[in-house]
Parts: sequence; structure tokens; C-alpha cells
Amino acid sequence: MIDLKSFDWRSMQRYFTPQASADLNVFLERLPQNAGQTVLIAAGIAWAAGAAIGLYTTMQLQTLTTLRAELKETEALKPPVPRIRDVPVSKADIEKFTETLIKIYPNLTFKPQGAAIYITAGSTAYFSQFREAIGHVQNGGSGWRVAVEKLCVGRECKGDKLGVLLKINKVSVDKSA
Repeated sequence: MIDLKSFDWRSMQRYFTPQASADLNVFLERLPQNAGQTVLIAAGIAWAAGAAIGLYTTMQLQTLTTLRAELKETEALKPPVPRIRDVPVSKADIEKFTETLIKIYPNLTFKPQGAAIYITAGSTAYFSQFREAIGHVQNGGSGWRVAVEKLCVGRECKGDKLGVLLKINKVSVDKSA
């Protein structure tokens, strides 16, 4: 890098004298004789190609700028759409709710499993209570979304005669960015 404080500005004076412009003029007039016409034609073609590429690039940039402005205008008109997603209910809420279910339905077995409740009955005679317990879980909490993960009845169940695994999530609405 050039240090501007130590640069000798007086050495540049010879390039800005009236004689310097005359020297440049003489150089350009003698260029065809010294360099040859083939070199000048090649240089002219290179300059023309560079100019054409510059013109083409300028035109494409103008088009791109117009398209970008239209895109921003279109995005400004697009309304924000909220995103809906399921969030598992906390294990503490599930355990607390399960304790309530045990008191209401003493003939059924309730086992909390993370964000799910596993309900079983030892006999098909408890089907009406079993069905009511499932409905109770469906309406259990504010914003709960209950999905049946596994359901078995009769011989399908291993050990018990009725069984259902209910996965419980809460609906969460996130604002779009």
C-alpha cells in the first residue's frame, strides 16, 4: 500500500504539463504504425465486446430491479398466515388429571406415559365406563387435542380385555414471520 504522506507529488507534475497532452496525442497518432493494424483491430474488437457485455449487464440489472420491486410489492400484499402446531401436554398435568380419573372410574386402570394416558379394563363388562373415560379425556383440558395411538378390545389385548393409549397435545398457534 502506498503511504500518501511520503509520496513525492512533484514527480506527478510532468504528467500534467501542456507538453504531456501533446506527447499523448503524438503517441496515439503513431500507434497504428508502431503496433500494426491487426493488433488495433483485435483491441477494438475486445473493447466492443466489453462495451456490449456492459450494455447487456446494465439492461439485465434494470430488469432485475423492476422484478425485485414487483416482488416486494406482492409480498407486502400477502397476509400473514398463522402456523398451527401440536405441543405435548406436560407430564405433571397428565399425572394430576390421571389422579382425578382414578377417583371417578375405580374399575379402570390409568397409567400416565409422558404426554399420553394408557387406560385399561380387566373385563369387557366395563366397556361403558371405558368409553366414558375416553370421552372424559377428550374433554379433559383447555385446548387439548387427543389422538388414539393404540386401541385393543377383547382377544387383541394382552392381559386386559380393553385398552387404549391416548396421546394428548395442546394446540399452539404461532404468528407467521
